[in-house]
Amino acid sequence: MKVSKEERSWILYDCGNSAYSMTVTTALLPIVFGMFENVGNSMDLGYFNSLASILIAVISPILGTLADYKDKKKRFFLFFALVGLLSTLSLAFVSPASGQWQLLVLFYVLSAVGFAGSNIFYDSFLVDVTSDDRMDRVSSRGFAFGYISSVIPFGISLALIFVLGMDEAIGYQVGFIITALWWGLLTVPMLRDVRQRYYIEPEAQPVVKSFKRLGQTFKHIREYKTVFIFLIAYFCYIDGVDTIIKMVVPYAESVLGADSLDTFVLLGILLVIQIIAFPCAILYGNLAKKYSARTMIIVGIVTYIISCGAAFFISSIWHIFMLGALIGSAQGGIQALSRSYYGKIIPKERSNEFFGFYNIFGKFAAIIGPFLMSLTTTLTGNARFSILSIIPLFIAGLLVFMVLPREKAVHADGVRG
Repeated sequence: MKVSKEERSWILYDCGNSAYSMTVTTALLPIVFGMFENVGNSMDLGYFNSLASILIAVISPILGTLADYKDKKKRFFLFFALVGLLSTLSLAFVSPASGQWQLLVLFYVLSAVGFAGSNIFYDSFLVDVTSDDRMDRVSSRGFAFGYISSVIPFGISLALIFVLGMDEAIGYQVGFIITALWWGLLTVPMLRDVRQRYYIEPEAQPVVKSFKRLGQTFKHIREYKTVFIFLIAYFCYIDGVDTIIKMVVPYAESVLGADSLDTFVLLGILLVIQIIAFPCAILYGNLAKKYSARTMIIVGIVTYIISCGAAFFISSIWHIFMLGALIGSAQGGIQALSRSYYGKIIPKERSNEFFGFYNIFGKFAAIIGPFLMSLTTTLTGNARFSILSIIPLFIAGLLVFMVLPREKAVHADGVRG
């Protein structure tokens, strides 16, 4: 599929911010957090992941309504991207030797807010850069190339960590710097080439009018039946997806034991998973054209349910590799097709507002999973049981999603389902 300049620049931002998701959230930050002697349990990171999700969930719909005005979307996007970039860079300057894990967590929460906040506006730009008939494949390519390109900064970081010492913080700190630079570099094409095509004309008292419009949308969102049902389903299943991304390393360390776990091999497996996710995300996009995005999202949810059940029984690092390959086969596809499915059923001139709701449902859901995993570990004293706590969320998401009409019906009925 030939892509336009705008589509390519939009995809490149996915290549940039995926490095943060992979290198910081999934791999390096949990390990550095565990290096602090005064940290009780690496699973405690789940509480701070929940805090970051709460912050972005509260502000995302408000920001979305404001950004729907002409020429506002890119300004909000740039602000949050800069918050994420600078906070990620700051992580490099907090050493475990200082014992200031609170400062590390502060920068991490800020970086997570910047990452998630910029993604609100990045996701909503999907309706500006492409058409409905290309949306599934463009969205899938964003995730696919995001996965494969994130291998570059993560691979460089992994090599430095190996050379400088797996137990030395310096390699991980340099990894934070490399990630921030990579993310910043690939943000430039997005700023240069992508523009807001759908918008609401400026009006007096924009903040007051935005709150009123947000209230009206929230009040009448049930009129958009397809949108409303999708958001309920998305709230449930994306929780598990985000939780696994954030908690896979703490879970593996807690279940297998830090002493028996070869950290370098674990990071290497995460690198391989990124490579596996690349063709699988593209495959999901291509299969969506043949079988529908709805069908492929269902396949992705079922894959996650199987993966969580299997994760309870892991006993070696090679089990993590096989499990990671299974998760990697669905991770990019389910995220990409959820984004494009939603983009096709919302009113485009109010895309930021509706993607604000998309993110508030996604982020409030992302509070539950990490919290449940951390709480289950605290209550049972056994991290192995924590992975089972998110299976009901996948099942609930699947059952609600099955209510949605097939995509032909969606197009025929319009956004109101």
